[in-house]
Amino acid sequence: MLDLVIPTLSQGLLWSILAIGVYITFRVLDIADLTVEGSFPLGAATAAKLLTIGVDPITSVLVACLAGMAAGVITGLLTTKLKIPALLSGILTMIALYSVNLRIMGKANLSLLRMETIFTMTSFISDNMQIVVLAVGLISVLLIGALCYWFFGTEIGSAVRATGDNPRMIRANGINTDNTIILGLLISNGLVAISGALIGQGNGFADVGMGVGTIVIGLASVIIGEVLFGTRTFWRCLLSVVLGSIVYRIVIAIVLEMGMPPNDLKLFTAILVALALALPLIQGKVKAKRKAAE
Repeated sequence: MLDLVIPTLSQGLLWSILAIGVYITFRVLDIADLTVEGSFPLGAATAAKLLTIGVDPITSVLVACLAGMAAGVITGLLTTKLKIPALLSGILTMIALYSVNLRIMGKANLSLLRMETIFTMTSFISDNMQIVVLAVGLISVLLIGALCYWFFGTEIGSAVRATGDNPRMIRANGINTDNTIILGLLISNGLVAISGALIGQGNGFADVGMGVGTIVIGLASVIIGEVLFGTRTFWRCLLSVVLGSIVYRIVIAIVLEMGMPPNDLKLFTAILVALALALPLIQGKVKAKRKAAE
């Protein structure tokens, strides 16, 4: 049982970094950003390529973060300067990043076997590699969560949050919403790339197709977290996203143990997200019927 719980928690923590990035665009900026399906493998590809040429694992993750930030900036410029709808801008960047990722890796799949990764580098934590992955994931989430909480409490971070809530009001206060949108997309895709870099190192490879469906995984984590744990304050929102990612991974592990074919996972995830998104509407209708009956 422990052999199933620890890897599930580890994966939940590593994927929660992506979920936080999706939360920033989906909830904070109120933008459905599909760039993540390109910036996630971009982070993995960048980190993997740097590792193969001898760059240390921590530097490779930081450079992967910068690459993800650049992708977010491109989407932001397409959205704000060229006035292309945000959804389409994300799709354009995602498509372009497929070729970029192939260029970076030189092939569709890049193996990291027998190479030093951030997990082998921290293997002094425990002889059990699963414990090491869990510890690295926990430290990464705590650090990123604390930085996000601090940043979005600053004046600039509050402006980013206000841009998603009421862009007209924030413009009336002299804030350039184009800049705050670009900044939000930059931060979001930087976090997604970090998640990709860590998961790529954990899996032992980077693949050009590993970003397919990541937006749905991120949305599942966000929605499940909000439904189960609430969103009263910003720190509660961040905590809900992390816990939502862990719960999602637990659900996936359970359905796999019950015999669901791995090929059906994305279908299951899509149905799960659809149900979670429809839950408020369903709850509202149930309450309305109860009031009418009374």
